[in-house]
Amino acid sequence: MPSSTVVHAAVFAVGAVIGAGTAVAITRRRQEQLPSSVPVSLTSTVSPGVELQRTGHSSALQAKEFPGSVLKYGHPGPISDLLTRKVYVAGYDRRLRHPSWTAEHLTRAMLGQSALEPVTATETGDRSKSTFEEDKDIPTFFRARLADYFKSGYDRGHMVPAADAKISQEAMDETFLLSNIAPQVGNGFNRHYWAYLERWCRDLTQSFSDVYVFTIPLYLPKLDTDGKSRVTYEVIGNPPNVAVPTHFAKVVLTTRPVSPSTPHISEVSAGAFVLPNAPIPHDAPLKGFIVPVDAVEKAAGLQIFPEEVKVGARHICQTTNCQLVVRRFDDAQKMGGKDTQKAIAAPGTR
Repeated sequence: MPSSTVVHAAVFAVGAVIGAGTAVAITRRRQEQLPSSVPVSLTSTVSPGVELQRTGHSSALQAKEFPGSVLKYGHPGPISDLLTRKVYVAGYDRRLRHPSWTAEHLTRAMLGQSALEPVTATETGDRSKSTFEEDKDIPTFFRARLADYFKSGYDRGHMVPAADAKISQEAMDETFLLSNIAPQVGNGFNRHYWAYLERWCRDLTQSFSDVYVFTIPLYLPKLDTDGKSRVTYEVIGNPPNVAVPTHFAKVVLTTRPVSPSTPHISEVSAGAFVLPNAPIPHDAPLKGFIVPVDAVEKAAGLQIFPEEVKVGARHICQTTNCQLVVRRFDDAQKMGGKDTQKAIAAPGTR
């Protein structure tokens, strides 16, 4: 089983998939151009007088000294907390009080599905032993609170699913931190269609060596009756504290050897799906939610993939079946299954 250090490095190694001596076979040039480059670099150059400070698992840009008088008494930000966990990395949005993005690197071994690297009982994370917790790595002033979700009408939606973190109890527990959570409609979305999409992402490891998954909350405009486009969204909590995204994006990148005889030559596929934060019929085709990756980047203000991947990757639906397996999680709950949403307890009862 790979260590958390290896997992963390792998998430940020997407850009190295085609570099550092690894040749990429471009079997077909995409008709639809994919986006530009990703990973957050901890060595990025920032403005003079600003240094990258770390506290626990969190990294944030904070001011120390500034030339001249304009920023003499401080740097207003914005500050993005970089959260490094056992099986994922996330950027936390202090204004919206939920992740701005999360990134995962899935393999069969990580999911405990590899015969070559079996998982022992002591290594497996148990969802029933995890509880939702406020993230102490986030300053209290900007933290999402358990009370914000109480009687809000929304589920505490995992951006990195708990089912992706079964390698250890610690990894499982980290997915229940509120810094990995955003408000999601429950019936018809978080407990249904969104869950089917999460499972589809995991199932990609059956066909690909490496699967990189980025989950991104979005706030998209809607055309009003007066012909003007507006972005409107709810804010939950009392006082209002956590924003409710209008949409969520799943962006995936997969790699696998072109052939067993050339394991060093990889086929790269990528694709993006944007879903409304609303009930979706279980028979809605996944292909109906396909969007260009650069559309997600533009809406989120992010860069997700390196330039080389943008040029060379095939669309994921050209290299695998983009059809969801419908599994009614609410029916599993009635039958005593494990795939259930925990009831939200009143603040102070945990």
